[in-house]
Amino acid sequence: MNARATWTEREIGDLGGKVAIVTGANSGLGFETSRALLKAGAHVVMTMRTTEKADAAHKALSDELGPVSLETMLLDLADLESIRRFGEMFHGKHSQLDLLVNNAGIMMTDAQLTIDGFESQLGTNHLGHFALTGHLMDIIAATPGARVVTLSSLAHRWGFMEFGNLMFQNGSYTPRAAYGRSKLANLLFTYELQRRFEAAGVDAMSVAAHPGTAGTGLADHLFNRWYLQPLKSLVFLGIQTPKQGSRPSLRAATDPTAVGGDFFGPSGRKEYRGAPVRVASNAASHSEIDATKLWTESERLTGVKYENLRTSTK
Repeated sequence: MNARATWTEREIGDLGGKVAIVTGANSGLGFETSRALLKAGAHVVMTMRTTEKADAAHKALSDELGPVSLETMLLDLADLESIRRFGEMFHGKHSQLDLLVNNAGIMMTDAQLTIDGFESQLGTNHLGHFALTGHLMDIIAATPGARVVTLSSLAHRWGFMEFGNLMFQNGSYTPRAAYGRSKLANLLFTYELQRRFEAAGVDAMSVAAHPGTAGTGLADHLFNRWYLQPLKSLVFLGIQTPKQGSRPSLRAATDPTAVGGDFFGPSGRKEYRGAPVRVASNAASHSEIDATKLWTESERLTGVKYENLRTSTK
């Protein structure tokens, strides 16, 4: 793919007739991703956890863009039952899914569990999206040229997999380590999904992206103490806007020259900011052994089986 660092939303083609889902779409990267896809003519299903957030996002985009093909649906990625209900509802309304953007996430939270008892960051960022993608896999496999875009982070570089202690159940939890593991899991999932698409002969593509640094509000809770507020201002000085941070996701979602297994991020120094280009993830993210283990464990934990992709290269 062309590595030039000049790509903008203007290069998104006509998406008329395409159906997209963007998770965590009420604010930040998800909101900006949804806006750009809507402007390109796609029918966009924006997911969020509450009716209030759904109504506000719908109004904001409708007021700005006028008549667009916009739908909001409730989804809590920290709740497997909510994910199952979403899958059933989507199946009841749609027979195609051209683009699934696994965008939603939480970042460096204190130790807590999802409703199903999973460590919250791995449970939300990876297991929730694993289950969601699995519930939608029959429609994805039936839609020629479908794409699954999964959001990772530079933080994948400090992640490590420890399958005997996947949820930090031995008391070793730190917000940073758990976040890094969840973002590494996003990439292991992306690459394994692409291998399984290819092995099963499915005409679909699995790609990943990371935003670099962007002021999305995802890390606001890290500055809750009054004495950290000045530091917050310094940290957020000069970093990308959510619109800028959404560009790697949008290029991953729409670039006609992208191929399965591509990873997009900013072109600038240390990949903190800049126009989106193909970037490289670390060696750990390409471990097929860890990817297979994670897939097996994810199926066991979520109870979601990818029946359309039972053939694997392993």
